[in-house]
Amino acid sequence: MYKVMLIDDEKSIRNLLRITVDWESLGLEICGEASSGIEAINIIDDLKPDIVFVDIKMPFMDGIEFSQIAIKQYPKLKIVVLTAMNEFEYARKCVGIGVKEYLTKPIVREEVRDVLTRLVKELSERVDDPHEENADKVPSASYGGMNDICDFIKGNYKNSELNLTYIANKFGFNPSYLSRRFKEETGMSFIDYVTRCRMEKAIEYLHVRTAMYITAREVGVPDPNYFSKCFKKYTGKSYSEMMKEET
Repeated sequence: MYKVMLIDDEKSIRNLLRITVDWESLGLEICGEASSGIEAINIIDDLKPDIVFVDIKMPFMDGIEFSQIAIKQYPKLKIVVLTAMNEFEYARKCVGIGVKEYLTKPIVREEVRDVLTRLVKELSERVDDPHEENADKVPSASYGGMNDICDFIKGNYKNSELNLTYIANKFGFNPSYLSRRFKEETGMSFIDYVTRCRMEKAIEYLHVRTAMYITAREVGVPDPNYFSKCFKKYTGKSYSEMMKEET
């Protein structure tokens, strides 16, 4: 089955997409969802979707920004932009950056199914280079070990685009290979390591009573909702709870 990711800051839209289509009959499954472009960029390496539905207007990182980053990292990704009628001309610009389709809201079941049918056909006909995705690239001569990558992450945690594919491209590795190697070397997944770096720095900001939205931006997670999820998962407490304990 091909995997589909849903990205929209409105949960009602994500839920509507889930129930609008008989995904299994098309050979598809929903592998995950995100409420912002920032959250999506952070989890896309783990989900590895074939098709993405993304709202064109979201806070902190809109659908076009997300699409530019995602297509650069995953050139074969099929992106469907969701747009309101008055954003139609804006949405047409997305075609120039590699977006495959766009749908207008309110969502129409038949239109969604038609788009998915076309994309599944394209995916089925695609002939992959067997060496392209699976071959482990040879590290560059300047690569000195996993410490180089860890140091780079520590020095660049503020970059909201920092994810597995970004690092793999920089250091000359296939992302899948780097993911395995990173866990073997550090004992944790890549995303967990990046999150730990960011949340440890966030705790430092909390100690000096920095507002959450500022802290979120400073540690590379400018979406406060996603930052809040990450912080509570890492510390077991919300940002506000921990700040109250500091008083």
